[in-house]
Amino acid sequence: MTDITVIRKGKSIVEVVASGHTGYGEQGEDIVCAGVSTLIQSALLGLLKVVGINVKYTTDEEQGSLRFTLPQNLTPQERHDADVVLNTMLCGLDDFYTEYSDYINLEVI
Repeated sequence: MTDITVIRKGKSIVEVVASGHTGYGEQGEDIVCAGVSTLIQSALLGLLKVVGINVKYTTDEEQGSLRFTLPQNLTPQERHDADVVLNTMLCGLDDFYTEYSDYINLEVI
């Protein structure tokens, strides 16, 4: 089971925590885990390389975990761009959750 927690402050996402392997398929062939990982990692890369935000993040490949937190002092433009990237990620995660809720736990707080 992959546990994903998306933390909001107001209407904006400020932190994403994901851990665990979905168990949908064998390791290396698990398309659900790969899809979820791609969505979250792409959002992080978008924040870092496209939007240019210095996002703090940690990973643990063995545990299958990724956590990132946005800084509090974003400009209005950075906040807007981060909202677009992260809400797009959340749409994709919600779609995965709808189809594969036996393998994914998605919590938005």
